[in-house]
Amino acid sequence: MTSTQYPLFRLFGFEVKVDISWFLIALLITWTLAAELFPQRYPGLAHEMYWWMGVTGAAGIFCSIVFHEFSHSLVARHFGIPIRGITLFIFGGIAEMEKEPTTPKAEFLIAIAGPLASFLLAFFFYRIQDIAISNEWPVFIVGVSYYLGYLNMILAIFNLVPAFPLDGGRMLRAALWASKKNLLTATRISSQIGSGFGLVLMTLGIIAFIQGQFIAGMWWLLIGVFVKTAAIATYKQLVVQNTLQNQTVRHFMSSTPITVRPTLSIEQLVENYIYKHHLKMLPVVDGSRLLGCITTREVHKVPRKQWQQRTVAELTILCSTDNTIDPDCSAIDALSKMTQPGANSRRMVVEGQHLLGMISLTDFNEFISLKLELEPTKR
Repeated sequence: MTSTQYPLFRLFGFEVKVDISWFLIALLITWTLAAELFPQRYPGLAHEMYWWMGVTGAAGIFCSIVFHEFSHSLVARHFGIPIRGITLFIFGGIAEMEKEPTTPKAEFLIAIAGPLASFLLAFFFYRIQDIAISNEWPVFIVGVSYYLGYLNMILAIFNLVPAFPLDGGRMLRAALWASKKNLLTATRISSQIGSGFGLVLMTLGIIAFIQGQFIAGMWWLLIGVFVKTAAIATYKQLVVQNTLQNQTVRHFMSSTPITVRPTLSIEQLVENYIYKHHLKMLPVVDGSRLLGCITTREVHKVPRKQWQQRTVAELTILCSTDNTIDPDCSAIDALSKMTQPGANSRRMVVEGQHLLGMISLTDFNEFISLKLELEPTKR
């Protein structure tokens, strides 16, 4: 799996990355500002000036979102929560916390830090606008500072809506968590509200489309889909964490894995193992000794006419942390490793140099589905 995220810089120990989808939004914002907003608000300027204002406005949005997410990250660090990094994508940005806050207080303070940062930026840019107008500075400064002040105000207010996973929804979850003493229940309620809010936004988008407001309708619809999807996904993620808590890989692994010999030809491998068992990765063993594994990715590199002559031994990948896992590894940690971009979703369970079994995301998903069916989450 190819990652669509690209690192930009590090600041205060946090890595800032940008998803490729952000470039789409940057182009759309630049075009909207240069072709519509600034010409309507400040008529009579040169065409090139509007585009420079648009580019500067888009860059200012980038910095504003980074500042917003940095605020979340710094407060999270204060409460001992590791942050993998900050990623900007089509709907804004996200501080990637490695675990959930451990107390309602931490959840509330981490959540409110973002809107407070956006309000601070709004005040700053509005103040720049006032100074620029008073001192008759160029329209370029007046226009861009006004827009960034307005945008940060909207960003702060929108994020305060009590709909998960918006910051306001996280604040609501913190309050419910403190009241009900149950994080799962608090998450379920706030996620249901978030899902409902997403449907409202999607409805507004459809109405805007009907009224001929294509761009506004598109934005409402996309944001609504994102909020609804993220709200549901977050609740499911917490259910998974609760289900896997205190469990190890040993509990979920298949202890009778299908293995192949190193002397096997590639043609035999494909016909008798890959096609028959529908597996993309197989352990390679010589007697009781584990040599490594072979995947369809390596097989794909070999021309079809060479399949009879080439053997599994020639394509075997040695054991490493990328394709193996310890049987006593936490199930939650294992799931996190296996779902990272570019990671193997199927691992060999190894103890010393011995193959104990295989573990895959399918094993986790099947167990979770059965668990939820037989032991529904308490409401």
